[in-house]
Amino acid sequence: MPKMKTHKGAAKRFKVTGSGKILRERAFMQHNFGTKSPKQKRRLSGEVELAPGDGARIKRLLGR
Repeated sequence: MPKMKTHKGAAKRFKVTGSGKILRERAFMQHNFGTKSPKQKRRLSGEVELAPGDGARIKRLLGR
């Protein structure tokens, strides 16, 4: 059986930590910053852990 290929779209969106947690970026932080309040931009910045129900599917896409 051949190796599984990494899903490149998923690889660009998710990051796996050393302990195996999957991190993702928050939505709504790509453009239109002039209309967003500083509080909203602060809240949306940084990475958060992926919901546990989605973890198995994303790990399979990432080849883990």
